[in-house]
This record gives sequence, structure tokens and C-alpha cells, in this order.
Amino acid sequence: MRLRPGRPDIARHSHRFSVPVAESGAPLTVTWLGVSTLLLDDGSSALMTDGFFSRPSLARVGLGKVSPSAARVDGCLARLNVKRLEAVIPVHTHFDHVLDSAMVADRTGALLVGGESAANVGRGHGIAEDRLVIAESGTPIQLGAFDITLVESRHSPPDRFPGEITEPVIPPVKVAAYRCGEAWSTFVHHRSSGRRLLIQGSAGFVKGSLAGQRADVVYLGVGQLGLQPEGYLLDYWAETVRTVGARRVVLVHWDDFFRPLSKPLRALPYVADDLDVSLRVLSRLAQQDRVAVDMPTVWRREDPWA
Repeated sequence: MRLRPGRPDIARHSHRFSVPVAESGAPLTVTWLGVSTLLLDDGSSALMTDGFFSRPSLARVGLGKVSPSAARVDGCLARLNVKRLEAVIPVHTHFDHVLDSAMVADRTGALLVGGESAANVGRGHGIAEDRLVIAESGTPIQLGAFDITLVESRHSPPDRFPGEITEPVIPPVKVAAYRCGEAWSTFVHHRSSGRRLLIQGSAGFVKGSLAGQRADVVYLGVGQLGLQPEGYLLDYWAETVRTVGARRVVLVHWDDFFRPLSKPLRALPYVADDLDVSLRVLSRLAQQDRVAVDMPTVWRREDPWA
């Protein structure tokens, strides 16, 4: 099989960047910051998934060791005007999700929430044990204005660095040190507004695991999804979007995470994923189910419930 050169042109999908901009009175906003990093903020209480801002280059990832970039983390937090978070929640512990999680938690006084693998990333950064929260699948955790429920999930196939992180990770390290660990479907319930969302950070699933859960909006990870057989995409949609009864889907984890946030985002190359295929199949399913499918605009405060 010949490898396809190049990458999808996201300009062809410009009509999909249509998540409503948040009005000043919105009870809860979501800001996408590349890959599966999302800032959820109601003006007084906020939390973040992943917090991945360093985005080291492909050369660094492939040939060297990686560590958080304090300059990039601090610069992004300053641009967001984020000084305090209730929690940082990695969706799993590959480097493109968890590399900066502990540093972001440290900078913002947040709890680091996840499994033992995420806790070992926190321990390697010196996060105190009383700020490490080990989640139990399906059990809600109260964090400020939010109830968070992590449900055990799977990474999208293939998982290049499977297994758990069993020792504290002290960077700089090879990316292989950031094994997948526990992968989560993350449910967020904002108590005062009643708004609910599902963050499916990786395009994997456990059949039947989300039965009985509800979400108005799904932030749906599509990394590597376009390389799967079409039957996998059908099952993925059914086990996530259709199961929770969502009316809007916002696609994440499609951007080239070796490129810094200071540059315009672009799609992952075809060798890693095919966003065009994912959009074609998911758009057809969305039309059948009368669900909106959008793509988020980086740095913009949006209101997917509007």
C-alpha cells in the first residue's frame, strides 16, 4: 500500500467552524485549545481537560526527549486569563494529552484528576498527594460548579504506547514513557445551568459502557478515526453520540499537534489520519440523526448549547 502524501485542506471544511460564539451572559462556555484541551468556564468556576500547550516538534518527539515548555504553558494561560482552575483532567496519558497537565495544575492550584497513570505524571512534577484524585469509573466527582463522571473507555486503534504508567514520570523523557494509561469518557454536568456534555478525547469506546448516560453536546475525538474501516465509524457514533442523545457534535483531536498554537492550525497528515473520510461518514450519520456536526475555533469562547 502506497502512503498518501500531504494532508486534508481544512479550508474545504470552513463551513463546519460554526459553533456559536458565547454571548456575555452564557451560563457556561467552552474554549478549544487544540487536540483534546478544553476550558470549561462559567465565570466563577472553571476546569480544563489535558492542558496540552507545549506541542513539541515532530523532530523532538521522534529523536529526542520531551518536557513541558514553561514559556508556552504560561503564555497560553496568560492569553486565556486563566489563574485558577478547579481541576485538570487528562483524557488519557499519552504525551499529546498529559505532557503539561501537572504543570497547568501547579500553576492554577488545580486538582489533577484521572487514574494512577495520571497521578504518576503528577508525582513526577511534585504535585502533592492531596491534589491527586484517583477516579473510579462511573462515580461522580464534585469539582466546584461541576459534577464530573469518568467512565472507562479505550484509545483509538492502534495504541502505539499501551499500558499503564507505574512510576513517577520525571521529564525530560522519551515519549514512550507517556503510556496510554486509563482512557476516559468524561461527562460534565454543570449544576446551576443543567448543561451536560461528553468529552470523548480519543476515538475509542467500550461497547455499552455509556448506556444510561446523557449529554446535550459531545466533543468527539476523531484522531486516527479516518483510517478505520467504515463499520468502526458507525459503531463509534452509535456508542457515543447516539447513546447519550446529543444534538450537537463538535469534532476535536484533528489538528497537527506538532505545530505550536502560535501558528494557524492544520489537519494531521494523511499518513496519520484522514479527516476528509471522518467528516464524510460522520456527516451522513448526523444527517440521519438530525444532529449538528461542527468544528471548534481555537482560542474562541463558544457556546455549543446555543
